[in-house]
Amino acid sequence: MTVPRQLPNAITIARILCAPVFLWLLLADGGADGGMRWAAAILFIVAIATDGVDGYIARRYKIVTDLGKLLDPIADKVLTGFAFIGLSILAELPWWVTILVLVREIGITVHRLVVASDHVVAAAWMGKLKTIAQAVALSLALLPLSEIVGGWVVWLNIVTMWAAVILTVASGIDYVVTEVRGARRGRERRA
Repeated sequence: MTVPRQLPNAITIARILCAPVFLWLLLADGGADGGMRWAAAILFIVAIATDGVDGYIARRYKIVTDLGKLLDPIADKVLTGFAFIGLSILAELPWWVTILVLVREIGITVHRLVVASDHVVAAAWMGKLKTIAQAVALSLALLPLSEIVGGWVVWLNIVTMWAAVILTVASGIDYVVTEVRGARRGRERRA
């Protein structure tokens, strides 16, 4: 089977384009537990799930590109960033959580863009785990399930959100340490 070379990147770009639509749906009716909230949650879940799809296709058909390595984490950060911001605007998530996550995500994204001409920094395993934890926590926060299944889902969301925040900080530290070590090794090789 032949897969178009740009298919994974097209899926990634579609994920980026879904982010503002998702945010609009989330905020359109003040975050009420109606149809717009469900539509926002479902769009978020489908969009974040494509993260695994584009990566799978790229690896399976050996069409991994530097552009894809750069855009894929940006797409994740745009989508999850909009979710964190939307939930904080709705007062469903403390702003300090959103700010902490955004500082980490924007800082690493800016660094990736700065060093892109020298080397492309692919997502590490801890960064991937962080993205999964954020996806689960945000999906639980976005889905208006407490009215359907009861209050226990609120506690589950609190636990998953804490796990996502802890992994966000830990993976940020891991990223910085890895990049500092890599830069040091690069300087030693050139010397």
